Parts: sequence; structure tokens; C-alpha cells
Amino acid sequence: MAAPRVLEWIFAFYFLIHVPITLLFNLQPLLPGVYPAALTDALTWYATKFKDPLVVNPEPWFQCFLYCEGFLQLFFFPVAAYAFWKGNCKWIRTPVIIYATHVTTTVVACLAHILFTDFSNAKVPSPQTLQERLTLSAFYAPFLAISLAMLLFVLFSSAYKPVEKKKKK
Repeated sequence: MAAPRVLEWIFAFYFLIHVPITLLFNLQPLLPGVYPAALTDALTWYATKFKDPLVVNPEPWFQCFLYCEGFLQLFFFPVAAYAFWKGNCKWIRTPVIIYATHVTTTVVACLAHILFTDFSNAKVPSPQTLQERLTLSAFYAPFLAISLAMLLFVLFSSAYKPVEKKKKK
């Protein structure tokens, strides 16, 4: 099996699993009191165990990222999953470039916040040591890596090169 086809399946799987992740966990900070106790307990456990201040007390800039995920990206996930599962869908190139660039930018902002913010006076569980910061960063880093891989794939793969129109003479 060709490597590009495997990458397409990986990207399709990424988008498929991102639907329940977004609906069940990522949107919880925007919709307090809506989710069942089991799901809120799971998010509370994660936030406490890994000291993620972004999900416990999301700042306005992070809330904006969550709104983008819930109201823009969520509708894109099944479309992108279909396109990558089917393969060679040139029409998905531009939307994936937009999506991957957006996600790369947002994850870099999240990682910068996690790695460089002074949390010494934080009112919620927050990473204090370098080890805690790196551990928390490990939850965000795969989204950066996959987005960059996806961006490079659609930019440079021959399967996703735009079709050039022939000029009429």
C-alpha cells in the first residue's frame, strides 16, 4: 500500500475521532451544567491530574478557540474524514490548508501559554514545574504535529495538486 494512502486514512481517522472528542469534552467549558456528571468528572479528573488551566478556567482567547472548534471546525470534520477516506479529493485541499493553518496557530498559542506563563499565583491547578509543563504540552502537541503533517501533505502531495486549466489559444 502506498504511503500517501496510509496518511489519508490516518487523517480520516483523526477527523472521525475528533467529532466525539469535541462534542463530549472540548465544548464542556462553553456549556457548563449541560453535560452528565460522568463526562464532567472525566474532564475534572484530567484538568486536576495534568494541571490544565485552559479547561478549568478558560481565558477569553481560549474560549474563542473553543467556539471556532464547536461552530466551524465540527462541521468540517465529517467532510474532511470523507474526503481523506475516499482519497484523491482535490476539492478538500483549500479547506484543509485553512483548517491546518488555523489549528497550527491555535495550538502554538496554547503551547506558549502552557510553557511560558507564570502560574505561581494561579487560582486553579496549573503546571508549576518544567516536567508538569512538558507533560501537559504532550496532550496538545499531537494536534500540532498532525496539523502540520496534513498541511504539508496537501501542499506537496501530487494527489492534491490543483488541476491546471489549459489556456485557450
